[in-house]
Amino acid sequence: MASMQHMHMLRRTGSRILTCQRQTLSRTYSSGSVEDADVVIVGGGPTGLALASALASHKIVSSSLKVALIEAGDLSKVQDWNPQPGVFSNRVSSITNSSREFLKDIGVWDHVDESRTTPVRQMQIWDGISDSRITFDASETPLSTSTPPESSQMAQMTENLNLQRALLRQLSNTSSMKLLQRVKVVSIQHEDKESGTGWPLIHLSDGAVLRARLLVGADGFNSPVRSYAGISSYGWSYDTQAIVATLNHADRALFMMPNTTAYQRFLPTGPIAFLPLSQTASSLVWSTKPSLAAVLVKSEPGVLECTINAAFRLSEVSMKYLHQRVLESENGMSREQIQDEITWRERSDSIPSYSAYTSASNSASKGGMPPIDADALPPFVSSIQAGTIASFPLRFNHADTYIGEGMGARTVLIGDAAHTIHPLAGQGLNLGLGDVEALTQSITTALTHGADIGSYTALVPYARNRYFENHKVMAAVDKLHKLYSSTAAPVVWARSVGLEVLNELDSVKAALMLNAGAYGRSSHAAGSGWEIMAKGVEGLSGSVAHMKVLGAGVGGILGNNFRGLLKNISQR
Repeated sequence: MASMQHMHMLRRTGSRILTCQRQTLSRTYSSGSVEDADVVIVGGGPTGLALASALASHKIVSSSLKVALIEAGDLSKVQDWNPQPGVFSNRVSSITNSSREFLKDIGVWDHVDESRTTPVRQMQIWDGISDSRITFDASETPLSTSTPPESSQMAQMTENLNLQRALLRQLSNTSSMKLLQRVKVVSIQHEDKESGTGWPLIHLSDGAVLRARLLVGADGFNSPVRSYAGISSYGWSYDTQAIVATLNHADRALFMMPNTTAYQRFLPTGPIAFLPLSQTASSLVWSTKPSLAAVLVKSEPGVLECTINAAFRLSEVSMKYLHQRVLESENGMSREQIQDEITWRERSDSIPSYSAYTSASNSASKGGMPPIDADALPPFVSSIQAGTIASFPLRFNHADTYIGEGMGARTVLIGDAAHTIHPLAGQGLNLGLGDVEALTQSITTALTHGADIGSYTALVPYARNRYFENHKVMAAVDKLHKLYSSTAAPVVWARSVGLEVLNELDSVKAALMLNAGAYGRSSHAAGSGWEIMAKGVEGLSGSVAHMKVLGAGVGGILGNNFRGLLKNISQR
């Protein structure tokens, strides 16, 4: 009898303990009131803000959907951004004509400070070993007869902060979007429903919980939304580090082209790009070996600018020697020491003193007649704006899918959460804006037809529209990077001859520019000026037919060898 009473007491005690545990678990899970939202965007970068702005620009969306955007940072700093004239951020983007037209359509471009933007009217790209060069000029193929050649452009350079501020100003005019800033996503859980069709529950650091009909990951490379959705990705890290900085230089001399040309030289260690921001300032994006990047970023003032000037002018052998000297210097080199080395290498390369390729022409041309080849090179860097030198690793990464399924249903990825690309083509933000445009179209179409915007069926058109387009650009840029990293003689010969032949075919270059979207959405393409070179890698084989028609007998041999080389390089 006593034993029976003891057992009943244990059961009652165990029941109370289990009840307390469930109550504790319930309090932990429901740490805040659950608020429903139709669309929850995680990430307040340009891509996330662009999606919120695009949705708000459609009356059917703004009048019927509740949209929330979550950002861990303080966006008020972006909204209050008011830099001094001539001072530029080191985070800049090349906005393609297609992207700019989209931003105009959703009312954002009206808020962009255009005095802080610069058109890219010409691109000059050349091989760091052979010096084979290709030039693209927007005036050669205007969009229409109503567009004057002098006003044609392939892209427009601007700071990311300029665009983000414009997006925030546009969003301040709408009441359909709720901005939650200075709060972090603590966890994302699947709503527990017997049917298995629960919505994502987003737990925030302030205790609030959002229940999303559609959860959008615009939260970058290490995307919590992608992790919640169980979407895997594939990719690799490049053996290169990007150096970015804002460069000061003199205004272009009389009789020279204005600073509206983007220059890029492909060195074996990685491409170096010089992108115009104003008549006296430009942006640097230099992909090089991590060891060299670490030394240059920490070097004393003057060393990096001298090395940048040399990287566009010295031969590949001289650059290799110069980099070795920088790496071997135990206490770091001074500006005078690095300049002495550069001057010595210029003499070794037999560069004439009156050429734009020599440092002597920098001082000689001030106030005087510039060298005849001055337009072939960017202006000499005189200094680097304080606080703008930075470095970061480069990687390739692509999600296996853009849409979550099963327990990760009602999720979708855009921008860097879906894809990360090498910056040599300047396509990261433009691919993200292409995602935004396509996803907005899928959401509005579903809403118009009374469908569930978070369903897999509603999101399939977005993934179908964007996945292959993004993959094509990413693959082309990756092949371009690998192709120009090789110093093997056959590879150098093939790419150099191909580039020179392509540069002579004006009709093919014009077709590439139109195919790359350098003239807006009327060209029915989603590319940009910087994508032209990447498109050229894929299109070079196709242009063999044009070469044969024009009587270029080398075309068939070049095309076959080039395709084989690309195939071998891409498999390394």
